[in-house]
Amino acid sequence: MPPSAVLEREHHEVDAGLEGFLTGLIGGRVDAEALNAALEDLRRHIYLEERILFPPIRHAGMEMPIAVMMTEHGEIWRTMDALAGLVAGGDTERMGALCRLLLDQLAVHNSKEEQVIYRAADTALEPDQAAELMDFIETGLMPDCWECREAR
Repeated sequence: MPPSAVLEREHHEVDAGLEGFLTGLIGGRVDAEALNAALEDLRRHIYLEERILFPPIRHAGMEMPIAVMMTEHGEIWRTMDALAGLVAGGDTERMGALCRLLLDQLAVHNSKEEQVIYRAADTALEPDQAAELMDFIETGLMPDCWECREAR
């Protein structure tokens, strides 16, 4: 399976987790565990892209598209932090608004990423780079203290 297909699958899995949380929220249920799992998956996905995927793609002449993706990652990260911070307070209206915002951000971001960056991954990654990417997807863990650079 090409890297693009595996990375796109992760996008769909994150979206499904967030949509499931939002559906529960609309039904009056705050499933903090489901939200935390979806956010953790998204954080790990961003880590994978920024630490493993983006560097070789950037060096292959995609510096500008990577810069856009990094900026958007920062915006997405800040929305995730704000959403996670609301769970304890129980403000379901605000949680719903932030979850919808996050899903909207991801829809815009992911469509660009899938069409440009992921297609480049299929052609620009050396075999060892593609293997590292796939290994991380299968077994890799994000360091506990890592944060998206643009989130600061």
